[in-house]
Amino acid sequence: MKRLAHLLLGLPVLLQLPGCERMMHNMYDQPRGNTYGTSSLFPDGAASRTPPAGSVAHARGARPGSSSGRLGADRAERRARDEAAQTQPYPIDMKLLARGQSRFSIYCLPCHSPVGDGDGRIVRRGFPSPPSYHSERLRKVHDRYIYDVISKGYGVMASYADRIAPADRWAIVAYVRALQISQHARVDRLPVDIQKKARHALSGAASLTENKQ
Repeated sequence: MKRLAHLLLGLPVLLQLPGCERMMHNMYDQPRGNTYGTSSLFPDGAASRTPPAGSVAHARGARPGSSSGRLGADRAERRARDEAAQTQPYPIDMKLLARGQSRFSIYCLPCHSPVGDGDGRIVRRGFPSPPSYHSERLRKVHDRYIYDVISKGYGVMASYADRIAPADRWAIVAYVRALQISQHARVDRLPVDIQKKARHALSGAASLTENKQ
């Protein structure tokens, strides 16, 4: 009898629980104003608000969410072309290499190191070492392979497609190729003044080795 009384006392609470279920949906089903919809919250009756004076439109990606930040046909077509290219679509000049160095220093250098040998500061703190750009395998890969690794990631490396625009990915590819040449250049193909410095450095190193022996 006592147990039945407890059940009867708890019954009103159980009957009210379904009414609380809706409260649990507010995080993913929030009240909102639809685009171009009406709202009694504002004097003009419109749900959408006009951007504050001085707002600057910002476009990101081929389909930005704001109509005021559209890329425009020319930029969207160029982005599509860059994404579809199988080989370097830009002429290799100092402007492209400078841009590639800038983006490389921001996104790649911490792991790959300034010279691309995979001994960056993050690696020295315990992160897995990426392969060296100067390995035989990576010196032989196509430009598109490097572009795709930047875009899609590889191994423990995440995709950088959301942070690096296609044009900048190609600039990084050009800079990586320059790094590869820098570590595997033939001495006789260097400018004369640099050849002299290289030979002087090599002879000095050889003399130091002989003295130690």
